[in-house]
Amino acid sequence: MAALCRLLLVKTETRSFYEAAVERTVRRIIRMLDEALNLDSLAREAALSPFHFHRIFRGMLGETPLEMHRRLRLERAASQLLSGDSSVTTIAFEAGYETHEAFTRTFRQAYGMSPSAFREGAGDPKSRARPPQTHLAARSGVHFGANMSDQPIHYPEGETAMNVTIETMPELRVATVHHVGPYNRISEAFQRLGGIAGPAGLLRPDAMMLAIYYDDPETKPAEELQSDAGITVPEGMPLPKDVGEKRLPAGRYARTTHLGPYDSLGDTWSRLMGEWLPKTGKRVGNGSGFEVYRNNPSNARPDELRTDLYLPIA
Repeated sequence: MAALCRLLLVKTETRSFYEAAVERTVRRIIRMLDEALNLDSLAREAALSPFHFHRIFRGMLGETPLEMHRRLRLERAASQLLSGDSSVTTIAFEAGYETHEAFTRTFRQAYGMSPSAFREGAGDPKSRARPPQTHLAARSGVHFGANMSDQPIHYPEGETAMNVTIETMPELRVATVHHVGPYNRISEAFQRLGGIAGPAGLLRPDAMMLAIYYDDPETKPAEELQSDAGITVPEGMPLPKDVGEKRLPAGRYARTTHLGPYDSLGDTWSRLMGEWLPKTGKRVGNGSGFEVYRNNPSNARPDELRTDLYLPIA
């Protein structure tokens, strides 16, 4: 019983650690609506790497810090359209948009009408039974309005529990081809790796194809993101000169399996780090998370693609 109580206490404290970090960020976003977010600074204040922090934030609240910042600015703009007489252009600039056109396009996507039509609708007698709504959908329940800093933050639970196992992994030696650019184009690096690995005899039956991601797309331009396409190789095997070598450290990793298209892998990462991790009493360890591809589009349909996600655990 005492051991169970200690375990529950650790889980509660760790969950509180993540919730406190997320809440500090939300309060700072609210205070900084008129400023550009320094996302690296937000992660440092949370005592996490930018890559891990933004995935945890998105997983816990359903949007990234930057998405929350933009949404709250847009909600403020909608409120200003209803309650003030500032021009649409002025409101657009205050919301962080460089042009009237860019603001109008984003506003229409969010509210289903142009800013001018939204403003005009407030004065339409037919709409007074249900005036235009300024709040956009948000799992967190955080919206622009009076007493924003006092609003409670909702931490939604996933519809189904994740199937996650903790595995003790040996050190992995990985032959890599480096990729700089959008993560959704890492297939180009895998094509180069495949052209090298085959003739060099690296495509062994027990080899694992994997990807290692180093940067957070929230804090770095897509063209500067760095990642590696890799294949595991045994000790002592010589590597061709056109590949690099990485070592994934031995240790404990949380593993979950994503079944489906690669373009929804980000959602599974967010659930792993934003839902599962805070509940368990565990914290992210040193090293990089990585993905292992158990099949590929040449032998499986998109809905049959199987990818194992590995997250280092302290």
